[in-house]
Amino acid sequence: MNHAAIYLAYPNAKMIDDSLGVFDANGNKIEIDQAAVDAAAIIVNRKNILDDAKFGRERAYRAEADPLFFKAQRGETTLADWLSKVEEIRNRFPYQE
Repeated sequence: MNHAAIYLAYPNAKMIDDSLGVFDANGNKIEIDQAAVDAAAIIVNRKNILDDAKFGRERAYRAEADPLFFKAQRGETTLADWLSKVEEIRNRFPYQE
C-alpha cells in the first residue's frame, strides 16, 4: 500500500496495516477507493521529486556556488563565474512549484 498517498487521500486515516487495512482514530475501518489513492500518489510523487530537487540544489549551492561567490567578493574570480555555476546547478536540479 502507498501509505503517503492513502494519508493524503484520507486525512482521517490514522493507522494503516498492509494486511488488515486502513483505520481512523476510533479504529473504524476505512474503505479506500483505489482511484483516489492513485490520484493522491501522483501528488505525493511530484512532491518527492520537488523535495529531492530542492535538497540537491541546497547541497550544490553550499558546496559549489557559495565558495565561488566568496571568491568573487575577494576578487579571486568573477561574479559571472558564480552566476554560471548557479545556472548550472539550477539546470541540474530543475523544479517549478
